[in-house]
Amino acid sequence: MIRILIADDHDILRAGLKHILQDSGDIEVAGEACDGNEALALVRSGNWDVLLLDLSMPGKSGIELIKQIKSEFPKLPILILSMHKEDIFAVRALKAGASGYLCKDNAETQLVQAIRKVASGGLFINQAVAEKLAMEALTGKSSGLPHTGLSDREYQVFLLLARGEGVTEIGHALNLSVKTVSTHKTRIQEKMGLANSGELIHYAIRHKLVHGADEQPD
Repeated sequence: MIRILIADDHDILRAGLKHILQDSGDIEVAGEACDGNEALALVRSGNWDVLLLDLSMPGKSGIELIKQIKSEFPKLPILILSMHKEDIFAVRALKAGASGYLCKDNAETQLVQAIRKVASGGLFINQAVAEKLAMEALTGKSSGLPHTGLSDREYQVFLLLARGEGVTEIGHALNLSVKTVSTHKTRIQEKMGLANSGELIHYAIRHKLVHGADEQPD
């Protein structure tokens, strides 16, 4: 039996994931966490075969949390379940130590397969992410688009700004001060050559980096 810990701050989503997994026959949801700190505490207190982790939760979350968990439990497979499109964020998560990356939109059809794959020691990624990783390995550099030059924290803030959230909301979500978020925002705009939030949102939609952009025509 594959014992998994689900870490996601949405009760309805956790219930939905358990429903998807209940008929798998070989996967048991043995624990649940609603924020990053609780996830870390549960990882430390139990024996898990897979951690199913949302990248955007209150408290410690995202790439930072992946790195900390892998530093303490290097053999624990982490499967990222995210609302963000399987793009550069997936590459960052895998580089931080994750074993797989699955967009929430695909959870119903691919979740069981993804858990089994990472539990057996494999990687679960789609073709686009695999190609990005291969290209970086071959060339030693990323795609060259402005957002790929952001730090992990800047990229996390960038995605929240791109979804239309304000600095106060972002500060609350990431447990950062408004001043720190504002500083990140300024640096993001400088690095990417964007004048304001409107340009930032337009950039994210154009490059299909935010949820909902999947519906834009290719």
